Amino acid sequence: MRLFTITVLFLMLCQCDLSGQVARHTFALGERDFLLDGKPFQIIAGEMHFARIPRPYWRHRLQMAKAMGLNTIATYVFWNFHEPLPGKFGFSTENHDIASFIRMAKEEGLWVIVRPGPYACAEWEFGGFPWWLLKEKDLLVRSKDPRFLKACERYIKALGDEIAPLQVTKGGPILMVQVENEYGSYSDDKEFMGKTRDMIVSAGIDVPLFTADGPYQCKAGYLPGVLPAINGEENAKSLRDTVKKYNDGKGPYFIPEFYPGWLDSWGEKHNIVPVQSFLGKYDSLLTEGVSVSLYMFHGGTTFGFMNGANYNKEHPILPQPSTYDYDAPLDEAGRPTPKFMAMREVIAKHLSPSVRMPDVPPANKIIAVPAFKLSEVTNLYALLGKPMISDTLLSMEDLNQGYGYILYRTTVKNPAKGLLKIDGLRDYALVYVNKTRVAVLDRRLGQDSVEVTINTANSTLDIFVENLGRINYGKRITDNRKGITGSAWLAGEELHRWSIYSLPLDHMGYEQFAGKVLDGVPVLRRGHFLLEETGDTFLDMRPWGKGCVWINGHNIGRYWYIGPQQTLYVPAPWLRKGNNEIAIFEQLKSAQDSIEGLATPILDQLRNP
Repeated sequence: MRLFTITVLFLMLCQCDLSGQVARHTFALGERDFLLDGKPFQIIAGEMHFARIPRPYWRHRLQMAKAMGLNTIATYVFWNFHEPLPGKFGFSTENHDIASFIRMAKEEGLWVIVRPGPYACAEWEFGGFPWWLLKEKDLLVRSKDPRFLKACERYIKALGDEIAPLQVTKGGPILMVQVENEYGSYSDDKEFMGKTRDMIVSAGIDVPLFTADGPYQCKAGYLPGVLPAINGEENAKSLRDTVKKYNDGKGPYFIPEFYPGWLDSWGEKHNIVPVQSFLGKYDSLLTEGVSVSLYMFHGGTTFGFMNGANYNKEHPILPQPSTYDYDAPLDEAGRPTPKFMAMREVIAKHLSPSVRMPDVPPANKIIAVPAFKLSEVTNLYALLGKPMISDTLLSMEDLNQGYGYILYRTTVKNPAKGLLKIDGLRDYALVYVNKTRVAVLDRRLGQDSVEVTINTANSTLDIFVENLGRINYGKRITDNRKGITGSAWLAGEELHRWSIYSLPLDHMGYEQFAGKVLDGVPVLRRGHFLLEETGDTFLDMRPWGKGCVWINGHNIGRYWYIGPQQTLYVPAPWLRKGNNEIAIFEQLKSAQDSIEGLATPILDQLRNP
């Protein structure tokens, strides 16, 4: 028996060694082409973010990518998703398990490109940076600030432990890794970029590295010795000219972001990119042998409070909605669109005759949920815990809070009439005098002040502030503290002596639903509904005002009546046969108490504020 056991173990070890040798490949940068095992290889890729897809759906989405003809999946890694608190890493649970996602891609016959940042953008909160970097007011992200670099190095090392064994050089599917992201749109510090590259290499990454910038930003963002790849390029000749200019006169030629869709912002028209506007260009690039990755192939959903924000000349902040449908070939619920089918036909023309394109997997079931009531309710004031007492206003970061809401309270001793001015309102505030709402202020619209009349002595002034998501792109990424970052003034006098209440709403552990409804005061409602079968559904939020929703403990995102998003996607794996629980934090319409699930999303309806 002992001899038999030893023999079996020996054969198993031999098999593992041989399979390891068979599985290993080489991937290199040729003069013109990428070289897989020494032969030209065209990357036909699409981007999806594992953080934006419920883990039980990872395999289905990967199979959809394979069925469209893709051979590679690109994914960002969001630093704040994996290190929510300094030194507290999460890589092994649910959606955080990047190694399992990569192994699953290999099982489905897909190569992988990893984009670890540390900066990602991606319409993700703070561009992927952890909020706690902002606790030190003078720390500068995307710079050689030693405190920033130290934190980056810790993150990259931890990530390297997860992904380095999955590189193509070690039998895994990872072909390439990106250094930083679109740095040329931000600055041109080659020393900083070099330090970022060195961190990645020190973390055990030995596959080819690349940078990603627009054609005009490449000069500032490229790094000598690292392949410059060009986002948004649509012409093969222009692409080659740009890459040769910054890569010693040679290729290969890669577009990490080719856009078949585009992002949305709250209060702005839903973006549609017609397939006819880009399909011919995509076909031409593939014909020219260019390697291309679609941004996005499948967008998914930005669950919880992890949406980012942009800004422009008209709006100091433009937060993004929870849907990341992106008008992508695969929609938010993972269903193939007409765009998917059109691109599948184009890609099929460029595949080797020996490659068989799989059939398109069936879409997941969609269900409607009949309207039901949320019978339990409590109000904002019943949710407040113990306050921090401060003579001056403090930001969320000062209170060790990353996301959610915060309430500032002070007592106005004497009757007053005049302008209430809030310096540094970040980002959306409900103003109350003695629990009566007197104003709604929206940083998106440049609102930070309102005329207020206080008729009685010792009145309570409350300012309830929502963090709408930190800016993820541009120079203002360094100015991202939330709550109120300045001071508040009433009739020309600065207000002091504040009671400050954190309300991160990071879980649904609030068991007391005994509070009554107060007109105009935010409420937390809870209800239950029964399902005979599960399936994806879309909560109809049109009757509601503004807030966020939890299904069976999962924060599925924000809603806001202004649109364009009017439904919230609920994935079937987060539902269950039988009893289900829903909780809704509603800021504006305290009397609303019913909801239903639709079989079709509504992502394109705007309403006036």
